[in-house]
Amino acid sequence: MAKLVGVYASSHGPMIVRNWDTLAPDERGRLDAAFSELGARIKAAKPDVLIVISPDHWVNFFIDNLPAICVGVGEEHEGPPEPWFKAFPHRKMAGHPALGHHIVKTALERDFEPSVSYRLALDHGFCIPVWKAGLEPLPPIVPVILNDLEPPFPSVKRCYAWGGVLARAIKTFPGKLRVAILATGGLSHSIGEPTMGRIDEAFDRDCIRRFEQGDAPALFDFLDERLPAAGNGASEVRNWVAAHGAARGRGFELIRYDPIPNVYVGCGFASWTLT
Repeated sequence: MAKLVGVYASSHGPMIVRNWDTLAPDERGRLDAAFSELGARIKAAKPDVLIVISPDHWVNFFIDNLPAICVGVGEEHEGPPEPWFKAFPHRKMAGHPALGHHIVKTALERDFEPSVSYRLALDHGFCIPVWKAGLEPLPPIVPVILNDLEPPFPSVKRCYAWGGVLARAIKTFPGKLRVAILATGGLSHSIGEPTMGRIDEAFDRDCIRRFEQGDAPALFDFLDERLPAAGNGASEVRNWVAAHGAARGRGFELIRYDPIPNVYVGCGFASWTLT
């Protein structure tokens, strides 16, 4: 059987790349330290496959075709199409079709109906964390897209349940495989809105505390009440909730949190202890 060997979360704001050279040295240092520690923890787990949970930033889908969940089952995935992300070293990234299909099969058995794609382009949401964390050689990736961008969103509780589906799929996969999950996005930020650039540090710290405590119902109530006012990008915290569900609601360990206005994001990094 396969084994879930690690669950992690990371912010992925595009300005982390686009504004890198104009960030203050201490801002770059804090982000480097966070990504380096994240990468060290992932590499220590020695995953054969990485499931990455991220939104799609209008690369594969738009409002005329917007699945709540999509699982990438292709043999390979395209690299990021953003013109400002040419430094990313992979134009193609290996997938893991067998695990992808098994996730879909498990989901259908547990009353989820995810969309399926044999061909996805993985944008900055997927690629910034794995690049900045130094995951080389890059393990095969099973991309999972959650709609965090445009209402109607999957409920917070449903995202948590989806994490349980991922954990079940890994546990029942027929074959020896070490699998890690990386949820990307959040924390608070506002993009393309009158409040663009605003970081809600109070929300972020309250949110982190609830993830640390591991009380899933209290986390659901908090997010249902507070997410709408934390910036439109804060909806990406749903990806962290899915990771929380995969870790069976165990409290996570905060690696680092820094509100960095120059990247427009309350930058958070975390890992869950599975034993």
